[in-house]
Amino acid sequence: MVKRQLPKPAELLELMQFKKPELNGRKRRLDAALTIGDLRAIAKRRTPKAAFDYTDGAAEGELSLTRARQAFEDIEFHPDVLRPAENVDMSTTILGGPSALPFGIAPTGFTRLMQTEGESAGASAAGAAGIPFTLSTLGTTSIEDVKAANPDGRNWFQLYVMRDREISYGLARRAAAAGFDTLQFTVDTPVAGARLRDKRNGFAIPPQLTVGTIVNAIPRPWWWIDFLTTPKLEFASLSTTGGTVGELLNSAMDPTISFDDLAIIRDIWPGKIVVKGVQNVEDSVRLIDAGVDGIILSNHGGRQLDRAPIPFHLLPSVVREVGRDATVMIDTGIMNGADIVASIALGAKFTLIGRAYLYGLMAGGREGVDRAIAILRSEIERTMKLLGVSSLEELEPKHVTQLTRLVPVGQSTRAGAAV
Repeated sequence: MVKRQLPKPAELLELMQFKKPELNGRKRRLDAALTIGDLRAIAKRRTPKAAFDYTDGAAEGELSLTRARQAFEDIEFHPDVLRPAENVDMSTTILGGPSALPFGIAPTGFTRLMQTEGESAGASAAGAAGIPFTLSTLGTTSIEDVKAANPDGRNWFQLYVMRDREISYGLARRAAAAGFDTLQFTVDTPVAGARLRDKRNGFAIPPQLTVGTIVNAIPRPWWWIDFLTTPKLEFASLSTTGGTVGELLNSAMDPTISFDDLAIIRDIWPGKIVVKGVQNVEDSVRLIDAGVDGIILSNHGGRQLDRAPIPFHLLPSVVREVGRDATVMIDTGIMNGADIVASIALGAKFTLIGRAYLYGLMAGGREGVDRAIAILRSEIERTMKLLGVSSLEELEPKHVTQLTRLVPVGQSTRAGAAV
């Protein structure tokens, strides 16, 4: 029988340690975020619907994005037991330079719309973390200001080929002059995808006020105060700023982009050049044969062609074909450090995060980006330790099994016939 007694006051004091309250509201909400999903929930509360949906949404039925995220969830890890991994080295060398972590920040357009610190917050946080930052052609901070925000870190530039080619050539030259070391030549946006959330929200650049946007803004005054009391929101590299996102893209982009354009940019750009938006093995081979330094498997975060290939599923076959000759990277759908570990294990040399960093930005500006990077860093470290690996080089395909939900009809028919 359990012997009972009255609790002693001294023992009660030991058991009841009150946590000191955090008076800084931003720090309090960011400290409470344990996952990128938590940052997303905070961002949704703090950001007007049109701006949040522009970030969070994808094209048409958003199947490409949903499938990309599902692909990362549908994996099985295979740890090596009795393999001590007390100290984990997460650093790598990518495109001729160092990165403290196996991921960098992907290019995102209209970033100051999401939170007024925009690209400057992303670039400075990336510099502090020792990872690359990529500025978009459709960025809202200039090439030179990003360099100022990340003076000693690695800056990359993402380039669209415009109808007016001289605009693109001039941007490439400016980025090179500012010391950007890598150019991401984007090939998956000959025209704009149908981003239906934006259409339904009446989303435009600059934001257009309606009764709905005003009502939505009432519980989010901080966003509007920032928007109205900071420099005008506009593209830093383009002169045209009015209209919906689709209208802006269609007026600027050129559907006739070809390998000839890649050759011209290759001649202009003095640093490393990678092609972003590759979605099949054949194009991967052709691009490497054309002399690029690397490719990024990407379906543009699901924001262009809906039902596009899933980059993570494509990764092993592309690595088998060109992995010895070029740097293969991947983006789209990464929401956890385990997604990054799985990508490296299956042969990716590097990964890029877009929405994951933007959720942090919307949740808390520069500090929110720091928090997003810290969350991913801790998830990568923990996953590697649990797998029994001490460095990225030790990650191998044997550590990951891709569990496939979507099997092409031809393959399932052949499999059935073989049974």
